[in-house]
Amino acid sequence: MRILRAAIVTATATALAAAASGCGGGTSPGGAGDGSPTTLTYWASNQGPNVEADKKILGPELKKFERQTGIKVKLEVIPWPDLLNRILTATTSGQGPDVLNIGNTWSASLQATGALLPWDKENLDAIGGRDRFLAPALDATGVAGKAPAAIPLYSLAYALYYNKQMFKDAGISKPPATWDELVAAGKRIAKNGKWGLGAEGGQLTNNIHQAFALGKQHGADFFDRSGKPTFTSDGAVAAVKQYIDFMAKDKIIAPGNAEYGQNQSLRDFATGRTAMVLWQAAATTFAADGMKPDDWGVAPVPVPSGTPGTGRQTNSMLAGINIAVFKNTRNLPGARKFVKFMTSDSEQRLLNKTYGSIPPVTAAQQDPAFNRQDTKVLRETLARSATPLPQIAEESQFETSVGTAVKDLFADAAAGHPVTTASVKARLVKAEQQMTK
Repeated sequence: MRILRAAIVTATATALAAAASGCGGGTSPGGAGDGSPTTLTYWASNQGPNVEADKKILGPELKKFERQTGIKVKLEVIPWPDLLNRILTATTSGQGPDVLNIGNTWSASLQATGALLPWDKENLDAIGGRDRFLAPALDATGVAGKAPAAIPLYSLAYALYYNKQMFKDAGISKPPATWDELVAAGKRIAKNGKWGLGAEGGQLTNNIHQAFALGKQHGADFFDRSGKPTFTSDGAVAAVKQYIDFMAKDKIIAPGNAEYGQNQSLRDFATGRTAMVLWQAAATTFAADGMKPDDWGVAPVPVPSGTPGTGRQTNSMLAGINIAVFKNTRNLPGARKFVKFMTSDSEQRLLNKTYGSIPPVTAAQQDPAFNRQDTKVLRETLARSATPLPQIAEESQFETSVGTAVKDLFADAAAGHPVTTASVKARLVKAEQQMTK
């Protein structure tokens, strides 16, 4: 625990230093002929297998934008475990980038800070209008009834990826459609140093995504209609316990996964140590780790029974990345041009195709790339059985408090401590108390 506390303090200090040294946007006035700044700073989220891969993917596109507009973009790719803290520090200090990527689940929380540019009709019209975007993607851009705090950039849903050879070796003929089938398949595989399912037990965001989808299947929303947290409802407790039990009871997740938080579960999958993983868009990472498309299959995330999309059969949170603009940018015209560029039909096709995500811009979905085995499952899940996380101002605290509770429960399971309904509820009581403070 002391080591963990030290790591948190170090990470926070690093984020504060980075925010303090960052420029507030539009750093080089003059040079464009109209007195407007000729640079933008852009914080991109880590979408590919690693930060360097993202730089190689985005670099040529930013050069293309510079050739078109004369505006140079200074890029920083930020890993997911660091991104929210970096953004929150920037909203507090007022010293952040001009343009940034945010998880769509953070839209309402960051909207409440007042730091992000509202995308009212004027700003939306400057990038082609709201009708270009999928309505469900726009639902995850802030509180209903308010101008969006961000614009959809990459749309995602979770899928179940499985190793075909490992399934064949275990005599499993098809991917599981229900959780009982997943556990049964995992137990057949989990032996001789191999494991059935991978998890990122140390990553708060991923923990929340899994707990939320399972919660919907148990009839829990984690918040009531007034926005009050209901983390200790029977459905919420059952959902979290089911997820932890994959390690604690079913023994299909390796204990070491409790510490994973940097996509290690994907590397275990690619190297044949783990047969299944729940992920949003993994094709790029698998390819980078040497897997061929024929090595793995993809299926909808399991449900309690039946098929996804029937009744209350949610099987994924509606995931995605939005692009936002800091309101204090000194280059608003340039920032809007950059958002328009990144959400253009051509860039949407190229970038979403590269990352394996789904374009939130309707016209870009016509590309055949979005009808592959993996992207087809993601696209159909988004349309049929994905549900957005609550768009409330406290959503980021929800991720932190409940995500930490799940992380701590994974640590308990990895250490061999009993994980009971009572112990799960105790962790969630603590999380709920943190929220109500």
